[in-house]
Amino acid sequence: MASQQPARKSALRSARRSVVDVTDTQTQTHAQSAVHTLRSPEDIRTALLSELDLHLSTTNNKRGRPFQRKTINAYVNAGKALSAWIGASQHVNAAGVVVESFTDVDVSTANTFFRWWYETKDVPKSQDGQGGYTGGVSTQQRNLRALFLYLADEYDHPNPYLDPKFNRYAAPQLGKPKTLSEEFVRDILSLTAWGPERRDFENTRDHALFRVLTEGLRAEEILNLQVEDLDLPNSTLVVVPLKGQRNSTDARPIPLQPSTVKALTRYLRLRATHRRADSGHRDSAWLWLGTRGGGRLAYKGLYHLVKRRTGQAGYDPDEVSPHSFCHTWCHDLLDAGVSGENVMAIRGWSSASMLRRYGADQASQRAINAVHQLGDRYQ
Repeated sequence: MASQQPARKSALRSARRSVVDVTDTQTQTHAQSAVHTLRSPEDIRTALLSELDLHLSTTNNKRGRPFQRKTINAYVNAGKALSAWIGASQHVNAAGVVVESFTDVDVSTANTFFRWWYETKDVPKSQDGQGGYTGGVSTQQRNLRALFLYLADEYDHPNPYLDPKFNRYAAPQLGKPKTLSEEFVRDILSLTAWGPERRDFENTRDHALFRVLTEGLRAEEILNLQVEDLDLPNSTLVVVPLKGQRNSTDARPIPLQPSTVKALTRYLRLRATHRRADSGHRDSAWLWLGTRGGGRLAYKGLYHLVKRRTGQAGYDPDEVSPHSFCHTWCHDLLDAGVSGENVMAIRGWSSASMLRRYGADQASQRAINAVHQLGDRYQ
């Protein structure tokens, strides 16, 4: 008589699933809680914004590149603002329907929302002590367009942006950007300059940061620098486009002043002693590290650093921000006779309107100086 073979276990995942008695109360509770039911209009709006997030995360923009996370967040946050307004306003659209979902939004609803945003949010930051503009309705319209494009493609919802009655808002007129005085720049650099009592990490780093700020880089471009982006023997550094990858061919070299090269050399020497500069640490690649062993420097840290040092130098911190140095750099180069074409190339601008804006503060004075240098034109 043949011996009975032992039962073999199945290698298939489906065969290993256990059958649970549906009469078991605990199992029923788990099964019910495993599926989230969309009960309220707010739940439905939130779910649709999650769809939008997923859609944007898996598609490319009009330039053929993946959407950046910051851009996706801006589009989704615009949808959240509309959702909050819908929940609080009880607006009735042109068809007489109380607006509860995004697909209830018609052109009259959109116009009402944007008018409300303009009246409550589109105010100069100068009125809240921050400078510039915040919450511009034109920016909100641009960010919210992604939601209605998705609704049109996915749900065949008429896009209110295409309606002739849609009210568009222009971007607010911005005043001339103010440039920093030569006296201020000299004083702020002198405050952190290398000396017998200022050879510590913080002073050395801050001085190098201010030196790089005078090279015309935006705050995010500075904070995005890695050690490998420096080419100090050739007095240059490489700026990677903020919306591109680090291997992007659009990266551009930035010429550095000799004093900037010296300041960066000193900073790199002290940076090597930082505990997060060790190879293999997650922050080791980034150029700017925090004090007291802190990690990668963020915008908030740079912003407060500039404000704090400005106050220490005896100036009004409200008049200075990291971006003030960009406008000052543009004026300095134009005033020194550097052509607008070369300024645009260094700065990475494709439009001359940026050159005009950044150089607007002292444009009249530069023109007067240029004409005076001609001397007598008629003898």
